[in-house]
Amino acid sequence: MTTICPARRTNDPFLTDVLAGLSRPQKRLPSKYFYDAAGSRLFDHITELDEYYPTRTELAIVRAHAGAMVARWGPQCLLIELGAGSLMKVRLLLGQLDRPAGYVPVDMSGEHLRAAARELATDYPDLRVYPVVADFTRPFEAPPVQAARRVVYFPGSTIGNFDPPEADALLDRIARLVGPGGGLLLGIDLRKEPAVLETAYNDAQGVTAAFNRNLLVRINRELGADFDPARFRHRAFYSPERSRIEMHLVSADDQRVRIGDATFSFRAGESIHTENSYKYEPSEFARRAADCGLRADETWTDENGYFAVLYLTVAN
Repeated sequence: MTTICPARRTNDPFLTDVLAGLSRPQKRLPSKYFYDAAGSRLFDHITELDEYYPTRTELAIVRAHAGAMVARWGPQCLLIELGAGSLMKVRLLLGQLDRPAGYVPVDMSGEHLRAAARELATDYPDLRVYPVVADFTRPFEAPPVQAARRVVYFPGSTIGNFDPPEADALLDRIARLVGPGGGLLLGIDLRKEPAVLETAYNDAQGVTAAFNRNLLVRINRELGADFDPARFRHRAFYSPERSRIEMHLVSADDQRVRIGDATFSFRAGESIHTENSYKYEPSEFARRAADCGLRADETWTDENGYFAVLYLTVAN
């Protein structure tokens, strides 16, 4: 019989992060707050766009090599997915698992996560599913499930949203979460022509722009702010010096925005930096991971060299 265990919640420091970020000389908002229910739906739409190659490329890699990936984990594995979203990619792996101890999808968007977990449980009636509503960038409590091995699945090149010191800290936490002998299956977006990258984040339908501006809609709804999202333009560009895509919301004119008792002024052309997406080379990333206690055991890529999926393990 399928079991969906109760979700666990963590404190949400949304207001603190927003006020601190908008008080900086370069205004900034953490990209993790994109993913309320509306933002999650918009991102799901982004992954289906012709311009957005990462999702379909990663899916093709996992579809081609899922058996080899899962074979490394052995029986009675507890699979923990960070930033689980709609639980689409993990389905390619779940059917290959040998007597799994359970599946733990972790995501901040509780409504979206629970709905996806219910649907997954219907499709995999013998799988124990433990949805955890949490911010995985902070310590969270994983369910106390007995397992032969813990493996974290972290797809979508989400690691690229973290500045290098933050990415290193997250890799270190993952290594401690899975423990000796545990593993990490990780997607990374690779360096390529800037035109390919910039097109992926500036789609013709404007879905990414709506996704970016939805962050302001969420701040208005949850924090009582008075942003006018229509007065902010979406901008995404590749920075070759930092090897990253930057996403911004650019003020169309001089304006003032209130959040509770705080007021923030924007000049025309001033931006809020909402997201980074770092691009890597596999060997470079493997060196970073090694410094965090994770050894790169195998790397799978597509024929164009656009994306890579790495399997890393913690030494016994």
